[in-house]
Amino acid sequence: METIYYHCESTGPEGHYAATIGFFDGVHLGHRFLLGQLKEQAKERGLQSMVITFEQHPRQVIHSDWHPRLLSTLEEKKALLAETGIDLLVVLRFDMAMAQLSAHDFMQLIAHDLHVRLLLTGYDNHFGRGRTDGFDQYVSFGRELGIEVVRSVACKQGDLCYSSSLVRRLLDEGDVDLAARCLGRHYALSGKVVHGRAVGRKLGFPTANVMPSHPEQMVPADGVYCVRVCTEGWSQTAWGVMNIGMRPTFDGHETTLEVHILDFQGNLYEQLVKVEFMTRLRSEKAFETPEALAAQMQLDVEETKKIISNYGKSY
Repeated sequence: METIYYHCESTGPEGHYAATIGFFDGVHLGHRFLLGQLKEQAKERGLQSMVITFEQHPRQVIHSDWHPRLLSTLEEKKALLAETGIDLLVVLRFDMAMAQLSAHDFMQLIAHDLHVRLLLTGYDNHFGRGRTDGFDQYVSFGRELGIEVVRSVACKQGDLCYSSSLVRRLLDEGDVDLAARCLGRHYALSGKVVHGRAVGRKLGFPTANVMPSHPEQMVPADGVYCVRVCTEGWSQTAWGVMNIGMRPTFDGHETTLEVHILDFQGNLYEQLVKVEFMTRLRSEKAFETPEALAAQMQLDVEETKKIISNYGKSY
């Protein structure tokens, strides 16, 4: 997959394309279903496939006080989109000038500069200033501009209609299992290991305190999770138990992410780690004594080992 960053003054790609437009946060199964349709439409018409996305969420430009809750960083999104087999990714540098473009003007831009000949719209997608135009208007504009406009089919599984907003809601609820079903992979975030209060070590369960690298990326709900952990220096992934929360047993006042890594001896300070959330073990709670917390942590470790055994490793 080739990637180009494009602004109105930039030089566009060569060739003719079938394209779709969206932010594609998380590149979940609904997105992948849409891109499968895009590739089919492109192949039928002898076109190359193109995804048009944005360097940052357009709402951040339009509303400077709005803070996104992202499922993927731009680099992660690029890697995930590359897995889908599309030919070209165009990353738009969205600014206030682009925000003022009507749907007609935006379609004129992609027809002239990006050589789009077919536009596949998401079943509920709207674009252009004010997002007031809909599919019928896009079809009309397309006839004028030489763009065939096709509406995609929604991706559903039972009562689930895959969307980024659904994944965010599930993470807010701590349901990382169902979130993984929607994403087609386990939700993950990356961060640097920083110094903490060493409470876990004193209890016999040393933890790595993870500071997320991207403050805009979502952190699942407070609770205790079975996770997989990987660093840049490891050739394999390790398993662990992560606590997200305020450490109520010790009167904590800010949310921390602490992971006890099984079968690990070493120093991870200042290293970058990636944490995959496999399943939620329980909610966070206050214990009457540190000893009671340590006993529960042992139970959490034993439960995690049972889960690990289902993946082919015995303890």
